[in-house]
Amino acid sequence: MTRTDYPWLLPSEMIDPRGPELPGDRGRARPRRTVRDWIIDTLMFLLAAGIGLLALEASERAGNSDNIVIVDTIVGVLACCALWTRRRWPVGLALVLAVANIAAPVVGGAALVALFCVAVHRPFRVVAAVGGLSLVAGCLQAWIRPDPDTSLTTGIVATVVLVLMVTGWGMLVRARRQLVVALRERATRAEAEAELRAEQAQRLAREAIAREMHDVLAHRLTLLSVHAGALEYRPDAPPPEVARAAGVIRDSAHDALQDLRMIIGVLRAPGDEGDRPQPTLATLDALVAESREAGMRVTLDSRIDDPSAVPAATGRTAYRIAQEGLTNARKHAPGTQATVEVTGGPGDGLTVEVRNHAPRGEVPKVPGSGQGLIGLTERALLAGGRFEHGATGDGGFAVRAWLPWAS
Repeated sequence: MTRTDYPWLLPSEMIDPRGPELPGDRGRARPRRTVRDWIIDTLMFLLAAGIGLLALEASERAGNSDNIVIVDTIVGVLACCALWTRRRWPVGLALVLAVANIAAPVVGGAALVALFCVAVHRPFRVVAAVGGLSLVAGCLQAWIRPDPDTSLTTGIVATVVLVLMVTGWGMLVRARRQLVVALRERATRAEAEAELRAEQAQRLAREAIAREMHDVLAHRLTLLSVHAGALEYRPDAPPPEVARAAGVIRDSAHDALQDLRMIIGVLRAPGDEGDRPQPTLATLDALVAESREAGMRVTLDSRIDDPSAVPAATGRTAYRIAQEGLTNARKHAPGTQATVEVTGGPGDGLTVEVRNHAPRGEVPKVPGSGQGLIGLTERALLAGGRFEHGATGDGGFAVRAWLPWAS
């Protein structure tokens, strides 16, 4: 969150996160004056009072009666005291003081301060109207009650210069404040967007980790489930079959633990891929051999002459698709024939297809079915490819993916 180390040095309008007050903000609570506001208001009051005293002295030199001097003094005091309300009613106060300045020169200082406040807090059209009225009022005052020490022309020129100078100064202050508010809003927006990007990156990382854990562990755990179920329903199986099933369970559990350690290691040390190599298309033979050892009937038809020439990312995606296809075949069609077919070449892309025959008898529904296919669809799309899945004409099931392979 953007903040200021010394907020008491800023105007109250700049501390408010909503920015300077606009004419339509009628129900908006006014911010309290800061230390800077009190100092500026005091200096403005003293400036207006000093100009008023000079005008009062000029009125005495002009030979005006004591009654006029007394009235000028009272009007000047009231005008200076009214400046403390200029933050609440800047336009109204400036108009009243401009009109009073026609007959009372002692109001001139307070009128300039009020005009400056309007130029700071209001848009150009309002400033132009109030500034024009102040200019006319000042010229009339120089003609109705001229200074005895200066000519009419000099008084009018001095009035025009002062009004234009005060108006320009106030507009410059307003423009600077608007620039600061715009920069603050931009910084706040940039911080919010940075937080949003961080949250999105965390969400994408979590989704990637979830897909990777599913792809890695589902295959191993399915082997565990199948062979543990076989031992449960066939306790009288021959000892060699029991030993083979126990060996598959032990190896699958060991590999699952190794994969889990690798993923946890990546989570603990971002950017570290661990000691185990990532699977590629060249390790597809090992995956098929592992499935055959688990009792599946799998046929591998790979028409890739050199699997190591396939890009690592493409090969890893193809491996995960084949792994998920075999896992689904083992879960939903146990005991059936499965076929893994890999074709393609540089420039044509890489095609991976896993098919299995129709299951024999009724197969119980497996919890969480379909999540792996969703993950594979996202993985293929992220790689720039396509992914299709569905039932075949003979009652079986097939998954097919096409991945880009640059020439």
